[in-house]
Amino acid sequence: MVREKVTVSTRTLQWKCVESRADSKRLYYGRFILSPLRKGQADTIGIAMRRALLGEIEGTCITRAKSEKIPHEYSTLTGIQEAVHEILMNLKEVVLRSNLYGIRNASICVRGPGSVTAQDIILPPSVEIVDNTQHIATLTEPIDLCIGLQIERNRGYCIKMPKNLQDGSYPIDAVFMPVRNANHSIHSYGNENEKQEILFLEIWTNGSLTPKEALHEASRNLIDFFIPFIHAEEANLLLEDNQHKVTLPLFTFHKNWTKLRKNKKVFNSIFIDQSELSPTIYICLKRSNIHTLLDLLNKSQEDLMKMENYRERKI
Repeated sequence: MVREKVTVSTRTLQWKCVESRADSKRLYYGRFILSPLRKGQADTIGIAMRRALLGEIEGTCITRAKSEKIPHEYSTLTGIQEAVHEILMNLKEVVLRSNLYGIRNASICVRGPGSVTAQDIILPPSVEIVDNTQHIATLTEPIDLCIGLQIERNRGYCIKMPKNLQDGSYPIDAVFMPVRNANHSIHSYGNENEKQEILFLEIWTNGSLTPKEALHEASRNLIDFFIPFIHAEEANLLLEDNQHKVTLPLFTFHKNWTKLRKNKKVFNSIFIDQSELSPTIYICLKRSNIHTLLDLLNKSQEDLMKMENYRERKI
């Protein structure tokens, strides 16, 4: 556990991590301060940050299990101690870490007798398990347990409604929120005429990311929401000129970068968030499901020109 003494700055606004600890593989805790703030500012920031931490950060979960040998969700199978429903609930508790987009497939194929844990899940390369000890099932006889899994990355809480159970596919309710809880509190100091505030933020995560990483991602997501308001005047000028598209200064680099497409691993690990793009272009790329440099390089100049809200800059 790391704990630091709180010191209040009277000059510039700054934040600091004053406590950090890992209670278990699936429970991280962090405590942060932001100061100095004027009266009322701490509550404004604290409420917004809490909502962003709980609702705007993406997580990865198992959302579906499939086995042709399972007749229905509440059945029991010979040689397996747990009922099917219990196995699905155990799969729901598996915590994953990834940067994937879209849906990926995974599987479990184990022969008993013995205990089946998260370590037995065969995952795609872009996904890893936070806690391998998570129990899934207990095989009491020498039988094979084979289950196909579906993995998704999303945000919030998703209730999966059963659609077609004839193929042995069963949906799993997914808690995509990597932040388990977030609180904010305020400490006031100074006299009545010059009262200032310190904002304290407490963050608990499931281990798929640290509280510091969660704070960074939530802050970035909040900034993304306000970017359109920052550029509201620019947008109004475009509408007045009957130009509904924004400038895309990417074609200059696009022709040269296409020669480097063979090195996919490098570009797939560089997100457009890390690039120095203008906020307007960044939002348009995100809306077009372009998240990494590899996604961008896989688009031709013609593909980019077809995207909504884009035009090539004429020099």
